[in-house]
Amino acid sequence: MRAQGLDRGRPERTGPVTMRQYLQVVNRLGLLQIDSVNVLARAHLMPVFSRLGPYDPALLDRAAGRAPRRLVETWAHEASFVPPETYRMLGWRRRAYRTSAWGTIRDVPIAHAAEVAEIRGLVAAHGPVTASQIQAYFEAEHPRTRTEWGWNWTVAKRVLEYLFFTGEVAAARRNAQFERCYDLAERVLPAAVLASPEPSDDEALRGLVEIGARAHGIGSAKCLLDYFRLRGPAATRALDELVEDGVLLPVRVEGWGRAVYLHRDATVPRQSAARTLLSPFDPLVFERRRLEELFGLRYRIEIYVPEHKRVHGYYVLPFLLGEHLVALVDLKADRRAGVLRVHAAHRTPGAPGGEGADVAAALATELRVLAGWLGLSDVQVGGAGSGASGELAAALADALSGVTTGL
Repeated sequence: MRAQGLDRGRPERTGPVTMRQYLQVVNRLGLLQIDSVNVLARAHLMPVFSRLGPYDPALLDRAAGRAPRRLVETWAHEASFVPPETYRMLGWRRRAYRTSAWGTIRDVPIAHAAEVAEIRGLVAAHGPVTASQIQAYFEAEHPRTRTEWGWNWTVAKRVLEYLFFTGEVAAARRNAQFERCYDLAERVLPAAVLASPEPSDDEALRGLVEIGARAHGIGSAKCLLDYFRLRGPAATRALDELVEDGVLLPVRVEGWGRAVYLHRDATVPRQSAARTLLSPFDPLVFERRRLEELFGLRYRIEIYVPEHKRVHGYYVLPFLLGEHLVALVDLKADRRAGVLRVHAAHRTPGAPGGEGADVAAALATELRVLAGWLGLSDVQVGGAGSGASGELAAALADALSGVTTGL
């Protein structure tokens, strides 16, 4: 939690969060995973809120959408925002697209060779452009289809995502509809980064493993490598070299029958003052086995689970209080009504952290803060015309009736 910047609680502020403070959080985490689900707030916006409290999301738009860019998009953990220097460390993945990309992208040069050349030229001439703008040029020859579920991409989108994966184009910004606006990579990346020599594959892997280790503080090999989805002998060799150099220290964790490593700069706080909600895509909860072993929480994202089979809800956020994950809340931003709705509120099985009323009171305060950040005027337990599930719901409703401020 210290490594993740979650042990000290929300800092006192006399003014808005600055770009410097925002980037300090991102650099500490190493990346922000991108997810388009907007039932509450987009996933890449939440980790900074969890650590700093309310901030202006326009800071991300400025950092990733204006030159000189301080953050760029790439495939890291999944699709992620990363510092430009980290983008350079991932060059080996872009070059190895034949083995690291999935079929929709991997097969593009074979299935759409002519379109690749044409779209590359269109981006050079007209970028930044969206996939829908490029598709307009191809609609007659390659009409949009809606017969497939999921990755129902147009030809233009497939080609652009291939060029994005391989690094020929980059995301210059996102538009109001959250579409990538593609441009040539050399017009997106900062000049200093473009001019710097690209690290060797071995150097890059060492750098990525260390970023993951620094963000974890302590973790197994799987924890550290999974941060950037690293696989294979070269990644394992990079970890071993960091151990040989004293960057990673082999340690033991009670109950873990596998190798564990402590980053040499990791420090242990005497206590934790955390009180915050975590996105399902927060780096603290990336690795589910680690989460279950350290916090005793079996946590799954249930968006794609049929409603009658869901255990905790549709879009469920863990609530961190002190050093424990004490509750799970299913939240929805009802923007039309101006209400943050709590569809379910559960105590984490077996979690310490006080009585239910104490947890509910702390959670109520945090929900008010979250609602204010989202521009919502109220928090209600239950949906429009329906109640909320979970053994914490009633206590939370009582606590909310007594909470009047989101400060």
